[in-house]
Amino acid sequence: MSNYNAQDFLNGQVLLIDKPLEWTSFQALNKVRYALKKTFNIKKIKVGHAGTLDPLATGLLIICTGKQTKNISEYMGLPKTYTGTVFLGASTPSYDLETQPDKHYSTEHITEELVRKTIKQFIGDIWQVPPIFSAIRKDGRKAYEAARKGEEIDLPARKVHISKFVITRFELPEIDFEINCSKGTYIRSLAHDFGKALDSGGYLKALRRTQIGDFSVNDAPGPVEFAEKLSKPGY
Repeated sequence: MSNYNAQDFLNGQVLLIDKPLEWTSFQALNKVRYALKKTFNIKKIKVGHAGTLDPLATGLLIICTGKQTKNISEYMGLPKTYTGTVFLGASTPSYDLETQPDKHYSTEHITEELVRKTIKQFIGDIWQVPPIFSAIRKDGRKAYEAARKGEEIDLPARKVHISKFVITRFELPEIDFEINCSKGTYIRSLAHDFGKALDSGGYLKALRRTQIGDFSVNDAPGPVEFAEKLSKPGY
């Protein structure tokens, strides 16, 4: 990024970052902010991201700097594409591996034909309940704060849109998928509901966000790589 200077980032840039596994979105954002401040000797700069990824997910984060932070809501509204793995035959309270499986089910009745038939229920406008292990606020606090204390909490269902849901690998107890969906879709809830629709529990084992609108993770360095290359010529 040798062709850029401090003012370019203060005026506003849109950066694509590939969030690593087990990093929070805030940690990735912090790494980018620190690299910008250190490289260009900036004391203060606005930096924000357009849509959180869970620590157990990887993939594309759109990070806006300077005046571009005013446009974050526009990027958040773009459709998103994910790839991932659903594990069938068990369920977890968090709908992913943040918590351990607490219920187990038979998968003997599940065939590839049944899976592809069941997918049709999840195409188009659907209603889903967000995971209780989420940052959604209920009664003034984040849902996961109550969930981690073992408290019961009811979150209202929300309507989301799934424009694409295809299976890319069928190898029980795992199936790989690719999904294109609207803002606000919880893939963890989709995995949970999908397992339920198959009369067998399911949870999200792996997730990667590959696209946001026309922005691709193929064009996104990791936060460490971004920091290392920031001041190098030709980046």
